Amino acid sequence: MKDMIPVDRKMSTMQDSKISARGVQVYYGDTHAIKDVSVEIADNTVTAFIGPSGCGKSTFLRCINRMNDTIDTARVMGDILIDGEDIYDPRVDPVQLRAKVGMVFQKPNPFPKSIYDNVAYGPKIHGLARNKADLDEIVEKSLRKAALWEEAKDRLDKPGTGLSGGQQQRLCIARAIATAPEVLLMDEPCSALDPIATAQVEELIDELRQSYSVVIVTHSMQQAARVSQKTAFFHLGSLVEYDDTDKIFTNPQDPRTESYISGRIG
Repeated sequence: MKDMIPVDRKMSTMQDSKISARGVQVYYGDTHAIKDVSVEIADNTVTAFIGPSGCGKSTFLRCINRMNDTIDTARVMGDILIDGEDIYDPRVDPVQLRAKVGMVFQKPNPFPKSIYDNVAYGPKIHGLARNKADLDEIVEKSLRKAALWEEAKDRLDKPGTGLSGGQQQRLCIARAIATAPEVLLMDEPCSALDPIATAQVEELIDELRQSYSVVIVTHSMQQAARVSQKTAFFHLGSLVEYDDTDKIFTNPQDPRTESYISGRIG
């Protein structure tokens, strides 16, 4: 774990951060899944969470849009702020929060609806479109941002489930960004994809960081090295090290990070 930020630098660092987590602990019943994690995540940056299976990286990711609220045994303590606002404040509506913090899961999971309705679903329920023309514009814009418009524009009324795996994942990305989020969370978004589809999604992730703070959990260190600017290494529920990606991979400060990267643990 990094040293504490000196007080005089602390305020400027927090102001520069899109997401600030401080002293986060997560319990599933008696199991202590996340142990005192503090991290500052920048805007317009891809941040990768890496570490062995079961180390807590996906659990921590799910804290950022309160997905752990859906698990009865989960307890989350500590503070997570987005733009300085506490997302666990009782006045925060988790549904509205999830419009601001989009999420893409490991396996493509399009709704059993048309391609158009998959993308339009979020804007409709959040009242982001005044009329059909607005909705058409949001759908086209989102599909363009997800690099899927050219492949999908002539089949918008066809089921999203009829697309290939890589196209389905890009559809899920379009669906996530259709509500105009500020943060995009991705939980191993390429693990179910072939190498060509993976390369397309990675290219897309690099483009998306122009508009969003992107946080990606990946089991692939090569992927983390390719797509991220910052990397956090988790081990046994703790954040061991967090730094620029090239530094983590070439000059890690903690021997546990070095052991994981060199393949001795994991």
